[in-house]
Amino acid sequence: MPHSTEPYEDDLDDLPSPRPVHYAEQSLLGALLLNPHQLPDIRALRAEHFGNHAHGALFQAMRMVPLPDPEAHRSDPAWLNAVLDAARPHAPGLTTSYLHTLVQICPRPQHAPTYARMIQSDHARRTLLMHAQRLAQTATDATLPNRAVATLAQADALSQFLDTLAGQFTPHPGSLPRTALPIHPTAGSSEEVLDEERLLLATATAHPAALKDMRWLQPEDFTQPLHAALWQCLTSLVHRAEPVDPVTVLWEAQHRGLLAGGLSAGDLMALVSEPAGSADYWGERLLQRALLARAGDVAARIATYAEDPANTTHQLITGSRRALADLAALRTRWQRSTAPTPPTAPRTSRGPSVSRAGPPPRTSPARALR
Repeated sequence: MPHSTEPYEDDLDDLPSPRPVHYAEQSLLGALLLNPHQLPDIRALRAEHFGNHAHGALFQAMRMVPLPDPEAHRSDPAWLNAVLDAARPHAPGLTTSYLHTLVQICPRPQHAPTYARMIQSDHARRTLLMHAQRLAQTATDATLPNRAVATLAQADALSQFLDTLAGQFTPHPGSLPRTALPIHPTAGSSEEVLDEERLLLATATAHPAALKDMRWLQPEDFTQPLHAALWQCLTSLVHRAEPVDPVTVLWEAQHRGLLAGGLSAGDLMALVSEPAGSADYWGERLLQRALLARAGDVAARIATYAEDPANTTHQLITGSRRALADLAALRTRWQRSTAPTPPTAPRTSRGPSVSRAGPPPRTSPARALR
């Protein structure tokens, strides 16, 4: 049967393939219509927890209309009529016959608190999905003036929501979601990102002293495996207090097998021979990209959990917290990289000719190295 196109008809009697929570909502409302004095037992439930707008409006009306006398309610429909009149301005599709349907559907009126718990749990899942979608949207919104800060604020909001959920649901031994996470193909790096990684390597080769203050940048922050390996070459040379220049980097790269894949010595030296700006400027840009990418991955992971109704609320809490933990370490490194330099420890090792601001990426002989 096709749905009505009238804007004020909720078509409550003909919902296609209703989800289990729909029956929980109907059963709870039927139980309360039969025995409205159970309302005080479900104080934590609110109208916005209902997935069906008309159901939420009916529940809110039950909260507003004074409870009837128990004896009179058994034979007098006055309270039912008052509830219906209070709900109709917000849900015009509600009818007297639908209230009778709710009463008939309810299998056990005494199970009203359990039905309410089911509704709260489904609302928690939907809200978690909303938080995950906001995190993903913020991490990819290039129009934001400070996208990293806004993204971390969304991650904090998600974490606070999980803390709230943990306080609302009785704890039990945690278990991870059973949902299989999809394997996303590795996204290709843009030419802009590759240029910035090359400029970082070249600038760090020219000014290796800067690497002593850049422990916050790790090889996994690079998008290109070769660039990550060259970063390891540079940090190893600095750690051993050995001279750093394109030739010593080449020698270290040879020992690490980087020339075995067809990369020529000349190409590798060219890649680390054209510095520009300052190493920490390029490093911060790389780390911020890694932070945003990780936030997007975490959001997708949590959204996948929340979209699977097979997961319990406790599984959603545990799995989402595990996902956010994967963002925490990278977040700490990013905050360390952007922390102001203490006045007592000026960065004099880079020399007066090295500017923290980096010029726009430019073409280099190493551009062809992918």
